[in-house]
Amino acid sequence: MRTQHEIGTRERIVRATSRLIQRQGYEATGLKQISQEAEATLGSVYHFFPGGKRELAVEAIGHGDREFAEFLREAFEREEDPAAALVACTRELAEGLRESDWLDGCPVTTAALESAGREPEIQQAAENAYENWRALVRAKLERSGFAADVAHDLAHSVINLLEGAELSAQVSRSTAPLEIAGRHLAVLVEAYRPR
Repeated sequence: MRTQHEIGTRERIVRATSRLIQRQGYEATGLKQISQEAEATLGSVYHFFPGGKRELAVEAIGHGDREFAEFLREAFEREEDPAAALVACTRELAEGLRESDWLDGCPVTTAALESAGREPEIQQAAENAYENWRALVRAKLERSGFAADVAHDLAHSVINLLEGAELSAQVSRSTAPLEIAGRHLAVLVEAYRPR
């Protein structure tokens, strides 16, 4: 993994924004704090993101989208069976949350909730992320022989359950919600597995 100084200024700004929004939300994250976290000048933030905080938030959500998509891809490559892959995902999410002292939940949800009805660009970026993740789950299920319509519906259920379980795990400071979600996702996938 590259160090903070091996990453270009623009990328440092995006990553810092993504992490700050993930931990404290869009409203509580200021440009001055972003510049400090990114070890960049405030002028650099405005140079790369002349649209200000909203433009930067959209880019940060895109970063969170790509980060979680890569997490899903890796889990799906390690485990051939989709049920086993989903159980592995929930375990890894639980471990990551515990290691972050319950701070690093979904990189998109906090901003999505705060922006609902007020920030359409941010809300659209969040919906794009969710659709991207659903598409990855859908593709994994279809490669495993599930019919397209079944894979579509299951993908929605998977992402919905992962999002809710991750939030519940943060609130309760417990891995149990994600562990339970993993077991139930495996049962759900098995129930719809083509025979």
